[in-house]
This record gives sequence, structure tokens and C-alpha cells, in this order.
Amino acid sequence: MSEKSLIARLEEEGDRGADYLEALLDIADLPGDIDIDVENDRAALAIVGGELTHLIGREGEVLEALQELTRMAVQRETGERSRLMLDIEGFRTKKRDELKALAESTAEEVKNSGVAVALKAMNAFERKVIHDAIGELGLRSESEGEEPDRHIVVLPA
Repeated sequence: MSEKSLIARLEEEGDRGADYLEALLDIADLPGDIDIDVENDRAALAIVGGELTHLIGREGEVLEALQELTRMAVQRETGERSRLMLDIEGFRTKKRDELKALAESTAEEVKNSGVAVALKAMNAFERKVIHDAIGELGLRSESEGEEPDRHIVVLPA
């Protein structure tokens, strides 16, 4: 697939996801605007401009559910599996920064001790951020366990 057709497909995916979310916000009579972007070969949607923390939930559970519903709605319309990412009020952006800091401190601990460190259970988004950050820091990481207890082990180089 050419880069242009990939971008066009992801933009269409974002538009369809945004339509679904706008309808959902209208039904629930909630404020908010939807920003559409393409990041890391994924459609990226963000709901901003309202008091929407209840749509995030504790530790992002409601956000994860809304993202999955939006992906399913897009798949129903396009016939293709969606990998779109949804953020609400910058929750994922803040979480990504926190996870990168955790990866850095864990990598430092592993480098200094030479001993592997297991992190707490995380969802797929969180594990991906940690794996990417650990790789950039020159160490290895592996996911272990089964959902919902799947976690990362950071290994010495």
C-alpha cells in the first residue's frame, strides 16, 4: 500500500470514528469536540473541550471501552480491523509521559543491579509504551502472564 493510500485510509477511519463518537456525545448530551489526526500509522482521535473525566474512568477503563466500541463501529462500516487510538482530555498523553519516566527509572535500576525487574500488570497500550521506551534505552523487555495480569519484565542488556 502506498504511503498516500495508507494516509487516506487512516483519515477515512478517523472520520468514521469521529462520526460515531459525535453521535455518542449527542445521545449522552455531553460537550466536546473531536480532533482527528494520523500518528504512528494509526488514526488518532481526541475528545477535548468539555468536563469529560467520567469518560476516562479510573485508570482509563472507560476510555479503553469507548476506544474498543469506536474500533468496532469503524470495522462494521469499513470491513477492516481498526487500530485507532482514542484520547480524552489528554489522558493518554499524560499516561505516556508517566510510563516513559517509569521505563527510564526501571532501566536505570536494571543497569545498576544487573537483575531483571518485573513491573505491575498493564494494559496493551501501557505495555507498548514501556516496550518502546526500554528498547530506546538499550535494554530488552518481555511481556509475561495472561490478561488481566499480563506484565512486563525488563531484562539486563
